[in-house]
Amino acid sequence: MAMDAPEIERMIREALPDATVEIRDLAGDGNHYAATVVSPSFKNKTRIQQHQMVYAALKGNMGGVLHALALQTAAE
Repeated sequence: MAMDAPEIERMIREALPDATVEIRDLAGDGNHYAATVVSPSFKNKTRIQQHQMVYAALKGNMGGVLHALALQTAAE
């Protein structure tokens, strides 16, 4: 069973409550998403660390229930 966009957004917002989150379904199939996450929590973090924070928010669903996520992050 695939994850839907509101569930992805909810999980990210739970972990990063100060974030602005935008989720887009890339293929219309509920399996391929793009996410833009902007959070002050990312300040002084590398891009890899920012992405790791988002993946951690998804609690192990990346690569399983959530098949593909194109991720863009920024501190502001």
